[in-house]
Amino acid sequence: MPSGSEIFGLGQCSLDYIGRIAEFPSSDAKCEMTGLTIQGGGPVATALVALSRWGKQCYFAGQVGDDPEGKLILAALNREGIDTSGLVVRIGSSSQQAFILAEPETARRTIFWQRPTGQPLKPDEIDLAALRQARLIHTDGLAIETAIYACRKAREEGLAVVIDAGSLRPGMLDLVKLSDYCIVAEDFSRQLLGGDHPREACRILRDMGPRLTAVTLGKRGYIALLGNEFIVRPAYAVDAVDTTGCGDIFHAGFIFGITSGWTVEESLDLGAWAAAEVSLALGGRTKIPPLAELLRHHQGL
Repeated sequence: MPSGSEIFGLGQCSLDYIGRIAEFPSSDAKCEMTGLTIQGGGPVATALVALSRWGKQCYFAGQVGDDPEGKLILAALNREGIDTSGLVVRIGSSSQQAFILAEPETARRTIFWQRPTGQPLKPDEIDLAALRQARLIHTDGLAIETAIYACRKAREEGLAVVIDAGSLRPGMLDLVKLSDYCIVAEDFSRQLLGGDHPREACRILRDMGPRLTAVTLGKRGYIALLGNEFIVRPAYAVDAVDTTGCGDIFHAGFIFGITSGWTVEESLDLGAWAAAEVSLALGGRTKIPPLAELLRHHQGL
C-alpha cells in the first residue's frame, strides 16, 4: 500500500446496486429494470477512486461490517490502489448498502440506502501520523464527531480541508467552519434556507470561514463564491444515463485541480466536466475519465 498519501479521505463507503428503469413506479406495482450493476459507492470512497486513477496517492478512513458486502467494498478499494489501513471492520455488523434506480429519460435517480449498523468511526481510531503526511483531507461528515476531530487536527497541521455536504445533518455547520473548500449539494442549500437560494447559501457558508463555497445544481451547473466574486457556470451538456456519483466526482476533479496547482476556477471546471462524463453510464465509477482525457480537457480550456 502507498505510504505518505497526499489525500486523506474520511467518510462513507458503500456497496451500490444500480438498475435502469423507464420511469419510477407507483406504489404496489411491479417494475422491470435492466442493466443491473454492482459496484462500490459512497461520496468520499468514490472520490478517492477517481483521484487514485488520476495518479494521486490516497488514504481512506471509514468502516465496514464483516459481511460479504464489506469484503467487496474493501476489495474494490484495494484494487484501486487506495491505502485502506484506516478502514475498520466492525465484527458482527452490516456494511452500508444502497439500491439505486436510474431513469435515463429524465436523468433522475432514486437512492434507497442503509447506513452501516456498526459503531461509527471514533476519533481515537484516526491515524494521526497518516493524517500529518497528507496535504488535504476530504470528508462527507457522516461520522460527524470524528470528522470534526480530524478536520480540527488537519487545520492545526496546515492541511487543506474539503467537505462534501450532501444534506444538513447535525454538526455539519461546525464542519463548515473548519473547511477551506465547502462544496454542498442542492439539497443542503435548500435545507439551509428553506428554498432555492444558492447564492445566499454561498454567502452564509462563506461567512462561516471557508475560502470557497459552492452549490452544485445538477443539470443547472453550479454557483461558487470565492471571496466576494461569484462564479456561475452551466452544466456540461450530455445525454445523462445515471447521475449517481456525479457530486462525488465533482469533488474529485476539484481536489485534483487544487492539489495540482491549478486555479480554483480551473479546478471547479474540471469537477463539472468529470461529473458530466460519469453520468454517461450506470454507477459513479464506471465512466470516470482516464487521466489523459482529463489533461486534454484542461489543455483545451
